Formats: sequence, C-alpha cells, structure tokens
Amino acid sequence: MVLEVKELTVQFATEAGLLTAVEDVSFEVKAGEVVGIVGESGCGKSVTALSILRLIPRPPGRFARGRIVFKGQDLLSLPLGALRQIRGKQIGMIFQEPMTALSPLKRVGRQMVEILRVHEPGLSKAQAWATATRWLASVGIPEPAERMHSYPFQLSGGMRQRVMIAMALMLHPALLIADEPTTALDVTIQAQVFELIREMKADDTSMLLITHDMGVIWELCDRVLVMYASHIVEAGDKNALFDDPRHPYTRGLLRAMPRLDAEIEQLEAIDGQVPSPLDYPPGCHFSARCPIAIARCHTEAPPLERLADGRQVACFRATEPLADGKEETCQPVHGVGGHVSSLRTGMAEVGSGRALLSVQDLRTWFPIRRLLFSPSRGYIKAVDGVSFDLYPGETLGLVGESGCGKTTLGRTLLRLERASGGRVVYNGHDLLSLGEAALRPLRRRLQMIFQDPYSSLNPRLAVRDIVTEGLRQHGQLDGSLDAVATRLLREVGLDASALYRYPHEFSGGQRQRISIARAISLQPEFIVCDEAVSALDVSIQAQIINLLVDLRRRYGLSYLFISHDLSVIRHISQRVAVMYLGRLVEMGETRAVIDAPQHPYTQALVSAIPVPGKARGRRIVLRGDVPSPANPPSGCRFHTRCPQAMDHCKTVEPPLVRLRHNGAEHRVWCHLYSH
Repeated sequence: MVLEVKELTVQFATEAGLLTAVEDVSFEVKAGEVVGIVGESGCGKSVTALSILRLIPRPPGRFARGRIVFKGQDLLSLPLGALRQIRGKQIGMIFQEPMTALSPLKRVGRQMVEILRVHEPGLSKAQAWATATRWLASVGIPEPAERMHSYPFQLSGGMRQRVMIAMALMLHPALLIADEPTTALDVTIQAQVFELIREMKADDTSMLLITHDMGVIWELCDRVLVMYASHIVEAGDKNALFDDPRHPYTRGLLRAMPRLDAEIEQLEAIDGQVPSPLDYPPGCHFSARCPIAIARCHTEAPPLERLADGRQVACFRATEPLADGKEETCQPVHGVGGHVSSLRTGMAEVGSGRALLSVQDLRTWFPIRRLLFSPSRGYIKAVDGVSFDLYPGETLGLVGESGCGKTTLGRTLLRLERASGGRVVYNGHDLLSLGEAALRPLRRRLQMIFQDPYSSLNPRLAVRDIVTEGLRQHGQLDGSLDAVATRLLREVGLDASALYRYPHEFSGGQRQRISIARAISLQPEFIVCDEAVSALDVSIQAQIINLLVDLRRRYGLSYLFISHDLSVIRHISQRVAVMYLGRLVEMGETRAVIDAPQHPYTQALVSAIPVPGKARGRRIVLRGDVPSPANPPSGCRFHTRCPQAMDHCKTVEPPLVRLRHNGAEHRVWCHLYSH
C-alpha cells in the first residue's frame, strides 16, 4: 500500500466560527493505482490533497484527527525536514492554479533546474537543463528550448499548466497528486498527458487525481471517490460506479454531463449548490438538494456502508430498487442522453435567410517589435483569412487548440482587437470601417462573456452596479437601480440577496451568471462566449449551458461559442467551425462535423475526447508541435502534423470543398477531397 488516509478531519478557524472542510475521510491508494476524487467545488477535494503533503496553512487550518500514512510513515507526525525530502521527490503535486504555484520572478527553466538539483544533487546544471527541456517537450510545449527562458506570465494558462505537469513528473515520484491537471488543456494536449500518466502507471507510479471532469475520471482512474460537503458519499470501482451509480449525488453528476455521443434535450443540472461548511444542514448534507430524500435524511447522517458488490455508499436508499424515483433503478451512464435534442428546431432554414453577422476574409496580425516603437520584424498571424456567416438565433461553435486564434477572432469581431484586413458586416454595417462615435450605438447589441468571470468583474463594484453599468452608460436605465438589477439577476437564476454583495463573495458559477446578466442587460443580438463554462463544475456547467440555451430561445440571441470541449459544443451549437493556426479547416452542422469529421485535424480532436462508459477507440496522435503563427507553414498549415499529408500539401493551399451530409452542407479545406 502506497498511501493510507484514515479518518482525516481538517478544520479552519474563522471569524464566523470553526469550519470543517474534510470530515472522517478514509481511503487507500495501491502501487500503480489511479484513484479519482470527484465532486463540486467546496466539497473538500483540494483540502484532502493538500493535507497529504501538509500544505494546509496552520493557523488557521488544523488537523483535528486522523492519520496519513505514506509507505509506512505517518506524514502528520513527520519532522518538517524529513517531510521536505518526500515532497517533490517521492510525492509530486500538480496544483490547480499554476500561476500561483510558479514564481513570477524566475524563468521557467531556472525553476525546473532548481527542483532537479535539489532532489538530484549529482546532476550538473547542464544535465538538469537538458532534462527539464526534454520534459517540456514531452508535455507538448512548442519550442521548449525557448520556453525555458520565459517567465510564467509570458505563457498561456494551458502552457503554465503543462509546465507544472512536467515539474511534477520529471522526478518520477511514487505518488502523484494532481489537482485538476487537465482543466486548462486542449484535448490533444490532454491526450498526451493521459499517455504520460499511463506510462508512469506501468512503472508502478500511483496517482490521486482530483477533477470535475467525469470523462477524465473514466479515462484514467481505477477507483473513484465521490465527495460532497466534506464527506465521501460513494467509493468503488470505476466501472461499477459509471454503470450503476447508487448515491443520488453521483447520478446527478453523471446526468449533468454533456456527452459527445448523445444529443440531450436539456442537461439535468443538480438544483441548488453545495452548502457552506459553516452551515451544513442536519442529517445528510445532500438532503436539501436530493430528489429522493425522506424524513430520516433531514435528521440523521447516513454512514458510509459497504454494499454486496464491494463499493461504499452513504445513503439510506442506496439498495432500493427505485432509488432515483424513476422507472429504471439507476440509469447507467451508457444510457444517459434522454431525448433527441430540439436545439435545432426552427434552424432548418439557417443559411437561406439574411445573415446577422457576415465575416469576410478577416485578418488580425500583431507586429513583432524588439522595442515598443521600433520597426516591425514580422507579424504574428493570429487570424489569417477567416470567413463565415452567423444567422439570427443561431449558435456557432468555434473549436481548436490554444494558439489557433479563437479568442482573437472573437475579440476582433467586437473591435476589442484591431483587425488588419477584411470585413465584419453586422446588420448591414461594416464594423471595421466605423469610427468610435458611429460604433457606440451598435456596441449595446454586441456583447461578450469572458472566460474568467472574476477578472472581468470590477472587484470594487457591488453586483447591482455591475449588471446595470451598461444600461447607465448607454442611457437605457428604465426604473430604479435596484428594481432593474433584481430583474436582471432573476433572469439568470439569482435573487435580490446578491444586489449589495461583491464578486469575491460568489462561487465561480454565480460569478458567471452575473457576467451573463451584464451581457444581456442591453438586450443584445450577438454574444461572444469565450470558454464561458470551461472552468466550472459539471453541475454548474449544466446550469449555465441550460441558461444560455434558454436565453437564446427566449430572446432570439446569436452566439459565437468558443470552447475546447466538443461535448459542450455538441449540446449547445447548431453549427461548428474548426480553426487551426488562424484559419478555418472545417465547418458544418454540428452533428455532421462531430459524427463524421472529414478534415484530419477534426478527426484528431474528436478521437481525443474521452467518452464515459465506452472503451477508448483509435486515438489519432498528432506528431510535432503547433507551428508558430509568426512563421506558419506554406501550403496547408496542418501538413507538418497531418498523418495523411501528401507532397502538394506542403506547397499548395487547400481549396474549399463543399460536401453534403444528410442533406446539409459540410465545408472542408483539405486536398483529400479536391479531386
């Protein structure tokens, strides 16, 4: 046994009282085993992981009781000097937020070399540098030798996460603790990390994986622990848990998950939210949100009991034949999906009417300068000749790896970035040619929901001022500030109690709802959603997706929905465009593009998505790194990584080929279909 956690209880002293973040948690991790911990934010997952390495700040934190035994040593009683020899070398840690875990004052290479030389004193600086560079390459960092000289702030969020993964893996620890290691990664990079973890598992490296992504759990884990409000509520073999979940919370997480292989009418979001550790309800902590709770659940806490199949469940109704109150006992994840989606209802005529937004040969190039006012040495071609139409009431999904230009494209459409060429025509107005005075009246119709709601909300303003700011700026405020703000908050599922609170007082999902309320306040027609649900728990993600779909139907909104998650794209979008290195490579009805991808790049993206409940099919591994947008390849830009590249792909740009799939047009920019 590599790790044994026994009756761990962790508490924090706060001004409001004693907060219990983890209570009576027990589990084991065997050699070569991957154990997943899943649950919503605030359930105690990260505190459990940090406790293993005694990274809980004391005070205010304290270990009330319990033991953490690693290879026969109780880590809670180990002297700090001895514990430091274990941290990093024998137990590696991938932190959830790499920007706070990496020193902003040191270059990436220096930080990696320091760690190697502390734990491997025999390594020379040159050897350590070569080893660190090799590991950066293994996690998919493009131009790793150059990135070794970068500071963390010069890297994207996904790159910083990959640096953290490389730092944790390069010492070959016996136990790896990974806290949301793939949240900020593209599916192709995520697939590479999966392969690295499997290789380490084959070498008997154990792993404790914390994530809200049930697809990642299915792909990597042997056993699963489901945590809710400081307790483990279900634990057992992965296959048993996915096929026949016994706790209503586990079933709720599975049903809230958008799936690549199923079209769902509406995601089954779990009502409410995780209670505060200062205000846990009596009895079962999940009782207030549970659809099958009985009177006993509200007064008595269910023990974690072992069932006949070996798994453990903390629920009084775990063995009942109608445990979820529906016709089937416990609907397996293989069958989750419900009815065929009606998102496309009324969209058959898309493409036949007048476009709301027409993008024609759009280019956004950023000059490369040695100094601020020095002559340009070249250009980063972030968006380089993109054309598409968006129709009223339509959601167009935009997918692709980091660095392909998705966010730049969305920001350029709204004039948040300066275009280098092309046209963006909105309702007959060429937005790129308008001056600021002429553009201002149109801005209220064009809004954006940003990826990180916390950084896009003014921390010094109360919520009522945030959601009504646009109305006041455009002179559209009709009624009292409180009344208008309350109405907007109710539109997104919040109430008047939020009016005078500040952004830091809300959860991530609530902050995203506030961002949406601000975006719809001016009754826009077009909204750019930039990774609007990527960092949210699966249950909160389902609530936000359902909200966006409902608002689209209610107000006829059009979305450009940017995401790296094709499962989300499938659920919310009518059409999807696939972008690679500044250009579109495939575009068509979502169902056609995902079920029958034609471009080799799209095929690789789809093959990299884990589908819970199904065996992993053939995965297309892309060789090489994404080329620099400052020096894109000639011909087809994908040819350097394409498994089907031909000689003329290297020199001739691929033409647009129009295909038909079940009567719908399917556009592909690829030489494979040009003959």
